[in-house]
Amino acid sequence: MKTHALKVFLFCLVLLTATTFANENQPTRKVKKQTVKVALLLDTSNSMDGLINQAKAQLWEIVNELSYAKCSGITPNLEIALYEYGNSNLSPREGYIRQVLQFTSDLDEISEHLFSLSTNGGSEYCGQVIQTSLNELDWGANKRDLKMIFIAGNEPFTQGKINYRDAITNAKEKDITINTIFCGDYNQGITGRWQDGAIYGGGDYMTINQNKHIVHIVTPYDNDIIILNKRLNDTYIYYGSYGYSKYSNQAKQDMNAESLDEAVVVKRAVTKSSKLYKNAEWDLVDASEEKEIDYSSLKKKQLPKQLQNKSAKEIKMYVEKKRKERAEIQQKIQELNKKRKTYVAKKQRESSKKNELESVMIKAIKKQAKKKNYSW
Repeated sequence: MKTHALKVFLFCLVLLTATTFANENQPTRKVKKQTVKVALLLDTSNSMDGLINQAKAQLWEIVNELSYAKCSGITPNLEIALYEYGNSNLSPREGYIRQVLQFTSDLDEISEHLFSLSTNGGSEYCGQVIQTSLNELDWGANKRDLKMIFIAGNEPFTQGKINYRDAITNAKEKDITINTIFCGDYNQGITGRWQDGAIYGGGDYMTINQNKHIVHIVTPYDNDIIILNKRLNDTYIYYGSYGYSKYSNQAKQDMNAESLDEAVVVKRAVTKSSKLYKNAEWDLVDASEEKEIDYSSLKKKQLPKQLQNKSAKEIKMYVEKKRKERAEIQQKIQELNKKRKTYVAKKQRESSKKNELESVMIKAIKKQAKKKNYSW
């Protein structure tokens, strides 16, 4: 009996030791970085040109504000999705709704698609576009993520075959907050049930004048930031099958920003100096920070001309050189932007003028982010 008990004891001891050893040698689980997921649902019917223009112009300032967010001392990831609805050019079978862009952190791609939007008369089904975005987008299951929908339009919130409350109930089950932006009079938006949609969705009801002229405050630091932005562009090294097209699109989005206003170029440059602007899929500098690059396996024809005759060692040295240049330029832009922000804040206090879409979205994001322990 004693021998049997001793065997059982020894067996348990061996099992416990083996389990402890196995646990100690397990790789440490990496805590998944929080992500801010924002779906923009934009009405692109006839009267919404002003809304689209505000979205184009204010994208960079909204991203810049998010770049200052921290959670447990870490800057979260940012992903933006884009839908248009209420445009008669879209399929009536789909409810005049189109997914323009799945969730992406490619900020140049977001800008490109915003500039591709055009308006035309149609029927605006708010409940259906909310439900469509729930069905089609990968919202993920991470409870630490901040997930928000911003829906903007100017017709009653109640239109369409899907009841907006049913769609919002489904959003709440996925921990997605619904924010509504009515383009028009505050009380008219309440009558049209836009406020009810926000209250029921746990978000904010906001109104903007979509046709209001966008006020861009020029600062003494803008020109220096624009010069630094041109130097920053020279630090990008494209690679891969679609590297050159992505590199070209970066320049195109710079030009799109310039077509709106010089101040928009400045805001975009600030974004490009932030941690949220990453292009590891096509830029060797960003890619080398995320993974080990086998420089000898790179296809020379897919690299810039000045690198096509270089050895793997020479390419690696060139990437390191550009990495250091970029870090220095980005730091200088950030330092100038601190002074720029102080200047802009002072001018806004003096004039009491703020840009409509930018102001309401940033206010809502900051308020709701506190629930997920974000801080600025």
